[in-house]
Amino acid sequence: MKKTILVAGGTGSLGGKIIRALLKNGADVRVIVRLSSDAAKIKELQQLGVEVIQLDMMNVAEVAKACKGVSCVVSALAGLRDVIVDTQKVLLDGAVAAGVKWFIPSDFSADFTNIQPEENRNFALRKEFKTYLDKAPIAATTIFNGAFAELLTGNMPLILFKQKRILYWGDADQRMDFTTMDNTAEFTAHAALDDTTPRVLKIAGSEISARELRAVASEVTGEEFRLFRPGGLGLLEVIIKIARLISPAKDELYPAWQGMQYFHNMLSGRAKLQPLDNKRYPGIRWTSVKDVVKEHVAKSK
Repeated sequence: MKKTILVAGGTGSLGGKIIRALLKNGADVRVIVRLSSDAAKIKELQQLGVEVIQLDMMNVAEVAKACKGVSCVVSALAGLRDVIVDTQKVLLDGAVAAGVKWFIPSDFSADFTNIQPEENRNFALRKEFKTYLDKAPIAATTIFNGAFAELLTGNMPLILFKQKRILYWGDADQRMDFTTMDNTAEFTAHAALDDTTPRVLKIAGSEISARELRAVASEVTGEEFRLFRPGGLGLLEVIIKIARLISPAKDELYPAWQGMQYFHNMLSGRAKLQPLDNKRYPGIRWTSVKDVVKEHVAKSK
């Protein structure tokens, strides 16, 4: 008998990938979206063959009705307090009311358990929701994946292609965790269909340091990259505080200082994922950082 998995946040990039991975693995998929969701995105989801339900995401009764007959609820919601805490609480309460057995929260990130609330705003919101989730009468599985590997060739200023530099703070040998969105989605789909998942699962397509990344960039591009260290983690922390003071951007999901906070947490080693659960689902082919850089360089030519 097919399992029915409900996905919240299906109109987003990660949510869409999770939906496709669930379908590929034989699941029936139900997606809940806001009343204000884009009609084109809803149509796109429907064309995949999933059931789409538009509802008031802040109405527990409506969410509970949508969750009837579902074995697992997967949250791929993205946002600030109104989403990560408030909306996810309603989603969780609806799942509990409907008798859903399993819940996967939108915790797709580095391990925030050792990070203090003042060190990372977005992690603080996830920790707050975790406290609520841990008290709920439902089994749950958090999936930590480090940072999305695609950010290395996008918004994360780690590989400076034009300058042929690898930017880092602190220790050049501190390893960081990166996983592609496709790998994260595929692993999440397997976990959603698995009745034996533990409370936390940790994955990484690559564990790589700034020094190792320099070697990868040099090999892939055929040009010599160098390490660039502006200073230690203490200096980065000061810069974060100044940036947040000058430009609070409280309503922005990823202001510059938030990205720097994430960078600091990874380079400190306290958000490191270990041990990894990559082998839990043997069919997954893990995409490395080298693969991501190769693809980026090929597209840039």
